[in-house]
Amino acid sequence: MSTTEGLTLVGSGRVLPGASTFRPVLSSGISLICIFPWQSDCWGHRGASARFPENTLASFEAAIRDGAEGIESDVHLSKDGIVLMFHDPDLARTTNSTGLIKERNWFGEDGMQHVRTIKEPIQPIPLFSETVELLMRPENLHVRFNIDVKIQNDPEKLFKLLSDVITSQPSWETVLAPRILLGLWHPKFIEPAKRLLPYCKRSFIGFSIETARKYFWDHCDAFSVWFAALTSAEGHKFREDCLKARKYLLVWTVNDPAHMMEAVRWGVGGIITDVTNTWLDLRAGLQKDYDNVGAQYGRLYHQSVAGPYDDFVNAGGVVETPVPESQRVLPTPVS
Repeated sequence: MSTTEGLTLVGSGRVLPGASTFRPVLSSGISLICIFPWQSDCWGHRGASARFPENTLASFEAAIRDGAEGIESDVHLSKDGIVLMFHDPDLARTTNSTGLIKERNWFGEDGMQHVRTIKEPIQPIPLFSETVELLMRPENLHVRFNIDVKIQNDPEKLFKLLSDVITSQPSWETVLAPRILLGLWHPKFIEPAKRLLPYCKRSFIGFSIETARKYFWDHCDAFSVWFAALTSAEGHKFREDCLKARKYLLVWTVNDPAHMMEAVRWGVGGIITDVTNTWLDLRAGLQKDYDNVGAQYGRLYHQSVAGPYDDFVNAGGVVETPVPESQRVLPTPVS
């Protein structure tokens, strides 16, 4: 972290040559924190999931090695009360087993501890506790953790178990908790999150800007929104409001470099991607020569709708979203 002209600059920790444009983001401190517009954070979506089996330690480690500032992953609770890192409620899509996670035990002869990924390199399903251990390694203490809380979970049971793991770590209040972003899809999770995980920053995750505003705006520090939802006029206004309110805005899942460049122009706080190396390479190029690298990608967004997303938008310019199956300083958790 360094300062110039009285402004605190954060992001990659470097002062970039030729920079003249800054934009504010939320800080838990007094100083105004600013960031270069092309330094949107890199969050590995289920790790570096384009190259490794999603939501595995191998995928998380690959994203970290690439240089991602954060990893995003999902949690489910097993029948015998073990928190797993897994996206779907069912095992069938990505593993050599079947069945609902909530109806399967982790331990035992038929336990999910023996399940392996279909995609190579073949990996076991990691536990939440193992993922936290990875993040607590000395070389990974800069990496942030976006926990996508799936709606199939019981928040009372899940959040108590998450808290047990988090608070068991040495110096967890200063070393671990500030790096955790708790992602919530449903309003019923807000109150339990405040009560049982008060030290975790909270994020809305979803497709609907209306839902984000109505139920989550006053309770969340960050907003993790589907890329296409931010291309409408409503999305444009929401992006502006996040900036004014100093809410940390994440966009997902962005794998096309042209879409990454559009997100950069929007000034989002973070880009969630399966291809962490692609965004990090593009970001490095923008750092060296923003004008020439950025000029390779035309503007997609023109106030009302982005051309490639016409299929998502009705005649009134409103995004019609399907029913879903989500070192910059994040804010101090809101009360």
